Amino acid sequence: MSTLYSFRRHCLLFVLLMLAGFTQRSFAQAPVTGSIQDAANQPLGFATAVLLHLPDSVVANSQATTEQGTYSFGNVQPGSYCVKALLMSYTSARSSAFTVGKELVTVPALRLQATATALREVTVQGTTPVLEQHADRTVLNVSRLNTAGDNALEVLRKAPGVTLDKDDHLVYRGSAGVNVLIDGKLTYMSGEALTNYLKSLPASAISQIELLPNPPASMDAAGTAGVLNIKLRRSQLPGLSGTATAGLGQGRFEKSWAGTNLSYNVGKVRLFTRLDGGRYNSFNRLTMTRIIRDSAFSQENYWRPLTYSGTYAAGADVALTTKHSIGAQVRGNHNQTDAAVTSNSRTTDAAGNPAGRRQMDNPRNNNSSNQGLNLYYRWTLDSTGRELSANADYVRYTSASKQQFFNRQYVSGNEQAQDAGQLRSAESSETTIRAAKVDYVHPVAGTKLQLETGAKTSWVTSRSAIQFDKLAETTWLPDTLRTNQFRYDEHISAGYLSANTTLNRLELKAGLRGELTHSTGVSATTGQRVAWRYFQLFPSAFASYKLNEQNQVSASVSRRITRPSYQSLNPFLIYTDAYTAQQGNPFLAPSLSQSFVVNYLHKDFQVLSVSYLHETNAQNDVVYQNDKTKVSTSRPENLAQASTLTLSSGGHTDLNKWWGMDNQLNGSYNKVRTRVEGQAVNLASYSWSASSDHTFTMPRSYKLLVGGFYSSPAVQGLFHTKANGAVNLGLKKQLWADKATLSLRVNDVFSTSRFRSTLRYNNVNMTWNNQWESRRVLLTLTCKIGSGKTLARRTTGSSDEEGRAGN
Repeated sequence: MSTLYSFRRHCLLFVLLMLAGFTQRSFAQAPVTGSIQDAANQPLGFATAVLLHLPDSVVANSQATTEQGTYSFGNVQPGSYCVKALLMSYTSARSSAFTVGKELVTVPALRLQATATALREVTVQGTTPVLEQHADRTVLNVSRLNTAGDNALEVLRKAPGVTLDKDDHLVYRGSAGVNVLIDGKLTYMSGEALTNYLKSLPASAISQIELLPNPPASMDAAGTAGVLNIKLRRSQLPGLSGTATAGLGQGRFEKSWAGTNLSYNVGKVRLFTRLDGGRYNSFNRLTMTRIIRDSAFSQENYWRPLTYSGTYAAGADVALTTKHSIGAQVRGNHNQTDAAVTSNSRTTDAAGNPAGRRQMDNPRNNNSSNQGLNLYYRWTLDSTGRELSANADYVRYTSASKQQFFNRQYVSGNEQAQDAGQLRSAESSETTIRAAKVDYVHPVAGTKLQLETGAKTSWVTSRSAIQFDKLAETTWLPDTLRTNQFRYDEHISAGYLSANTTLNRLELKAGLRGELTHSTGVSATTGQRVAWRYFQLFPSAFASYKLNEQNQVSASVSRRITRPSYQSLNPFLIYTDAYTAQQGNPFLAPSLSQSFVVNYLHKDFQVLSVSYLHETNAQNDVVYQNDKTKVSTSRPENLAQASTLTLSSGGHTDLNKWWGMDNQLNGSYNKVRTRVEGQAVNLASYSWSASSDHTFTMPRSYKLLVGGFYSSPAVQGLFHTKANGAVNLGLKKQLWADKATLSLRVNDVFSTSRFRSTLRYNNVNMTWNNQWESRRVLLTLTCKIGSGKTLARRTTGSSDEEGRAGN
């Protein structure tokens, strides 16, 4: 109780500091924007853009570009100007003259040519906030966080509106229907496969995370809640550059990791490679209580996994000419996990007297891997912006696991163990994805109208098999009731058309995407065959209006889909323990959603965002309980309707030169209406969450980071989740003339972060308490590699198909 009281007191302090910060922000809006690129039309991050007043070329303003090569000047007085672009080891470039009035001015992209001069040093001023609020998306700048020892899944959890469910699967805007991209390309993963991949991807490899609740028609319609785009670090510096990282961690158990991220840019060729590996020793404890008629079952499952993980990526971008460029990328990862798992179940009768217990030892071994190949081609037809691009993907996922189940039963009053059956299982799966897409951009001459169109096709094959054996005295015999094989084939054809234009202060964009899906799932053992064939249209629209130089209002709306992951359709029955099982659902239908978002921005500060998401056939786990066998089976089902209304506000606040804050405050109303086994289930809940991260700049290149989050009780599918939160501490130190960074971090200081929930419907009465190794001390050293370096306060201050592989 004292720990919980202390935690709530710290959360209250953070909220008060947030509210204080919301009132102390001043803003400005830039009317001159543009971008700086290299000869291959790739963005040049941290270049210098200089605004020159004409005719005397007096410097009116200057700033560094973002990592995407963009710049934005505010409070520019009316007159004639031009922009000059500078970057060490590149020739300079200068734009044509333009006139600044009351309307936004967009300067055509400036392209710089690389020189043979060795890069010395570039000093970039300015501070990028943790959260950048844009009209159509929210950007999380990961470099501003102390992510020592974190992986991509832990970083995503820091993003506004993103949470994890009881199985560590992503939930965005209250929905599990979220599509994850890497550098704008589909990961083709979801569920368990996506979770494992994100855990193997270190935070040090990530530059930004973009949250798009209503993506444009050019993106796949997959993801009822929207898209999360993970942008990896890619150096734009000439020559060899990159980072090497190594770290140690200690929670209840030890962990270690290391990796490199290198780029080699010379002339028209860019090469990059990333290699990361780690050894992670951890634990998970699930305590569950079930009331079945007049009996109570108290169950504790303890999972102790030891994981060896490796992730790699390598690629090349080549500018064949000024108009033609090609590229290739290979990526993959491998995870090997050996886990010691135990389960203890105790039963008490209506009077509270012990009625026996059951114990199971369940050693597990799992190996999973994926490999992907991407090829692309881009043709810049002319200087007006006409462009044709093509992408091709080949992705393959494999997994294999073995388990043993040693069951022992104890009768009340007798501690003599009785054999309750022994089983073993071997499971394997293989999914192959082939996809190709083409896109064309066409600005209409003499107007501000731009048209986009494109098409995509994908073909997926998935094969799974599970073999169960049971021990009969001293002989293992096949268990035909649990053994099964499943195959799944899917083909999707898609096309889209979109248009965008600017009318003075008003920016408009609209698009329409059509997708035809044909799929077949067959269970060879049971003879079940399920075929789907459907065509859906997905409209989207976006509008943004600048009220004045400091204020902007935007609105977006879209219709989207979440198709079932391939493994969630698999009817295999897999036992977690003697009383708990999971099963796929071959009759699971796709979810459809209508999404609406309105934002009011004061510069990059999100004064208010209103988000409404309504899903039909929402996919969620439903627990079925057999009162006779006492077995609870979790099965994905379609919930009739699920709605989430969210109001949020947040952004960056500089209290003074040495104290900066990044705050986010959210309030939500969640509602679920469905039927389970013929019984109506109606759930509704108000909830709120808050996060606050504080950065203190200290003498001698130290930075102190203090942060935390709190989430109130809420509704998540059919689960009533309880409050959750944590307080984190961190310290950063620049070493060796800023060539290295040493980071120390303590996660969840008070050990309060865990998943707690209840299930109450029909004959189901369950309480969950899932605890993991949330309190950890992590130490990481990151060193720069290469002759070039960037001293920047900025750094210190095809998709649906792969997204559904392996649930």
